[in-house]
Amino acid sequence: MPNKFLPVVFMLSSTASLSVTGLLTKYLTTAIPVSLLSFLRFAVPALILWAVLSMTRLNVPNRAMWKPLAVRAICLATCQLCFIYSLQHLSLVESVVLFSTGPLFIPLLEKLIFGVRMPWATVLGLVATFCGVLLLSGNVAQIEWRPELMAGLFAGLFNAGSQLSLYRASKSSMRSAEINVWSFTMAAVLLLPMLSMVPWHDAHQVVFDRHLALIAVTMVAVSLLVINTQVFRAKAYRLAASGSQLAPLIFTNLLFTAALQLLFFNVTYTPAQKLGLALIIVATVSTSVLPKLWKAAVTHKLHSA
Repeated sequence: MPNKFLPVVFMLSSTASLSVTGLLTKYLTTAIPVSLLSFLRFAVPALILWAVLSMTRLNVPNRAMWKPLAVRAICLATCQLCFIYSLQHLSLVESVVLFSTGPLFIPLLEKLIFGVRMPWATVLGLVATFCGVLLLSGNVAQIEWRPELMAGLFAGLFNAGSQLSLYRASKSSMRSAEINVWSFTMAAVLLLPMLSMVPWHDAHQVVFDRHLALIAVTMVAVSLLVINTQVFRAKAYRLAASGSQLAPLIFTNLLFTAALQLLFFNVTYTPAQKLGLALIIVATVSTSVLPKLWKAAVTHKLHSA
């Protein structure tokens, strides 16, 4: 297979893994309390990575690396809490669409933290997303702020924070597996207090019964998919000629998720909710993909002249 196709294959593998992770996590939200699931979401992948990396040399982060790793761990933990809560109360597509607004918030965070100028396209995209969330609430006349919608939107916001800190961490000499094992471990430690909210006294709520084997297998599958998502995305970016080559593929997870929802769930939307979903998707894709494609086209034109 020519090398120019490998980045595409790796990115599609990453987005497909992300979609299946959402599907399996939605099932787990019906079987495990959110507080316990949020902890296991990082603890299990961290244990798997520790086991793998124990066979090789594991680098300890230097003093400069601890800050971006700590910021990423905080963002990861908060993002997953919000995402899992939204999955518990919203459809799979709604949760993933809101989670996928992360790239839209990256310029906003860069403006607030680093003072980078925020393009007008991003401002318009944020306004369109806000309107989309209102339509998605299904009660536009009374503007009802449903907590699960806000949780999904906050998942996108903290996902953006995670990506920004990952970008800084990736500039170091640490391998992607090492960055993830430290980030996942710190996120799991941060979520340890959440275990006090688990109703351990009620075995039926924690579901330690005949479904335990299925839940355990699903949890391990989710953990492997999480690792696969990170590893294959890193490989895709490493082999790609430019970020613009892969930018349109980032949002294929929305297509994969829509297909999974059609296969496994019987969910219908009102016309207003469909319009809201469309607004959020168009706003996110437009502000994230089109500028990169335009820049790539201009660069190619200059080189060809």
